[in-house]
Amino acid sequence: MPYALPSEDNVVDAATHARQRAQAERQRKLVRQRAAEQRCTRQYTEAARTCKQTLELVRSKPQEARAQAEALSRAVVDKMIGEQDLCIRMLVEGAGDKASMHAMNVAVISLLMGRCFGFIDEEMQDLGVGAMLHDVGKEELPVRLRHREENFSPNELRVYQEHVETGLAQAKRMGLSAGATAVIAQHHEHADGSGFPEKLNSDRMTMAARIVALVNRYDNLCNPHVLARALSPHESLSLLFAQGRSKYDTSILGAFIKMMGVYPPGSMVQLTDDRYALVLDLESAAGLGIRRSVRAQQMPPTVLDYLQPSTRVTYFFEPSRTADDDE
Repeated sequence: MPYALPSEDNVVDAATHARQRAQAERQRKLVRQRAAEQRCTRQYTEAARTCKQTLELVRSKPQEARAQAEALSRAVVDKMIGEQDLCIRMLVEGAGDKASMHAMNVAVISLLMGRCFGFIDEEMQDLGVGAMLHDVGKEELPVRLRHREENFSPNELRVYQEHVETGLAQAKRMGLSAGATAVIAQHHEHADGSGFPEKLNSDRMTMAARIVALVNRYDNLCNPHVLARALSPHESLSLLFAQGRSKYDTSILGAFIKMMGVYPPGSMVQLTDDRYALVLDLESAAGLGIRRSVRAQQMPPTVLDYLQPSTRVTYFFEPSRTADDDE
């Protein structure tokens, strides 16, 4: 039987249908991505609101504050344990004041790290509570001394560092567990003994405290008190690797870089096809790679206006695969 060559019309129709299918699939993925972002934003907003209420209760109702902190940590841990694979998502819009946003960022990322290291349930719970309340002692400080500055006088630096001691006193009033209390006590210690207040080295720090010390520094680099000094997530990660290898547990630093990726969520990048993009999660576009990280000031104004990167980097998480992905 003779073989009939496809007509030019059939070839054109097939190519058109392929483009239409590809366009429809891109649209479905975009809809799923937006729905996931909205879902994460709702969950984060609720968690940040609860965290803010918890911090406000510490002085007047310490027992109630402990109960709320433990319940919030429990909810986040349960959400993580129920999934095999998780995706870290950077939220475009973050709700909450700086203190609660910082507390939630440190808690969420620290718990993801604890999960990477195989923490058991009790360890995860202590890590979540301790990370959430690591700066609880700052509520007692004058506002201008709650964030360390290079030009602090010796007396101002001493007052700032006292937030750890104050936090420990609050932890005792709340009746926190020993594991959570250790995180509060050690979150400014360094692996090489150069931290404060006790100048502990990594051998004398708990694993949870070593994790929080690193994550706390990362979030403060991304979201400093003075936003003009903010580094991009990629720059923050690079600085930690270059300058922090003596200050942080090397196994934790390595696992952190692996978990966040070379270009963490929130990084503004230029792709191999010269387009600019904002990394919203850890998934990558098929056939494209990242050429370099860029700062907002390096982007064309039209691109910056389109991407509208958030002034603060806010993280949450979700399952890597959803029911929609399998359809």
